[in-house]
Amino acid sequence: MDTQKTATIVNCPTCKKSVAWGEQSPFRPFCSKRCQEVDFGDWASENFSIPGAPAILDALDDEDIIQH
Repeated sequence: MDTQKTATIVNCPTCKKSVAWGEQSPFRPFCSKRCQEVDFGDWASENFSIPGAPAILDALDDEDIIQH
């Protein structure tokens, strides 16, 4: 019986390069800090979003928020 574990390999969400899922890949699931930051920038600039109903604050006018 083989007791060695095979490393799980995933694709970097940004560039699709193969990445070993383990301690040797500190930016996992990304292949590098650069790819991690590109992904973060896409979320921060709202290029990516999770579908769903708008948050309550999104539904309120700015004037309503200021008055309360």
